[in-house]
Amino acid sequence: MSGLKELKNRIGSVKSTQKITKAKQMVAAAKLRRAQEAAEASKPYATRMANVVANLTAGMTEGAGGPKLLAGTGNDQTHLLIVMTAERGLCGGFNANTAKLARQTIQALQGDGKTVKVITVGKKGREALKGEFEDLFVDHVDMSQAKDKFTPFAIGLGKDLSKRYDDGEFDIATLIFSEFKNVLTQTPKTMQMIPATAPEDAETIDLNGAIYIYEPSEPEILEELLPRYLNTQILSAMLENAAGEQAASMTAMDNATRNAGELIDSLTLQYNRARQAQITKELIEIISGAEAL
Repeated sequence: MSGLKELKNRIGSVKSTQKITKAKQMVAAAKLRRAQEAAEASKPYATRMANVVANLTAGMTEGAGGPKLLAGTGNDQTHLLIVMTAERGLCGGFNANTAKLARQTIQALQGDGKTVKVITVGKKGREALKGEFEDLFVDHVDMSQAKDKFTPFAIGLGKDLSKRYDDGEFDIATLIFSEFKNVLTQTPKTMQMIPATAPEDAETIDLNGAIYIYEPSEPEILEELLPRYLNTQILSAMLENAAGEQAASMTAMDNATRNAGELIDSLTLQYNRARQAQITKELIEIISGAEAL
């Protein structure tokens, strides 16, 4: 009987777990829709901003000095990595994949003799890298209170990076985050933010030999525009990361719910067999006792 009771308790425990994973799956599905809409809504602005930066950069007159955010320090010795993950787990390999890419990037830079510094955004990335690279950490952005309001965090991080860059703390800043492609696919990627570079696929205007004359000059416009472009990149990455987290969480919880169902079926079968065996044994004992009399 103790075996039957143990199986019954285990079935009840798995059923309770299944209810939790099912509820979390539904919550993640609801959050995913909002996060995906926010990520997609930000793309046109981010794309247009990249196009403007690309055109201004391409149109700069020969010998015109560019802003430091664009021109760089002339060195590439010190690299700052901004590793962006989630605050929570239960989302499959979402955080682990980003941490793995960060780990590989750090090791590659250190192998080339570069100095590496790390800013973590999200608790899970910090926990994953803490064991090996805690001495490289220079700051952490706690996103636990962000919910769906990422703009203040993006602006704050952008200002912090600009100040650190002006103070000469690093030469190149690279963002590591997870790009949201669809519900099943979130791809970790790296993106250089400082010195600012427009994406390779940014659309530039063919002037057919004509020359734009800007007032104020291109460098002055870029001086004002590049900090906004930096904030836009960070915000866009945060939105992509949030959508990817919810998609990964929904998929992981769906898999967990189905696995729990399969385990319940298997345990129920074991329970029924054990119960039938117990009943058969008791019947045999009764019949044997009756024949003995």
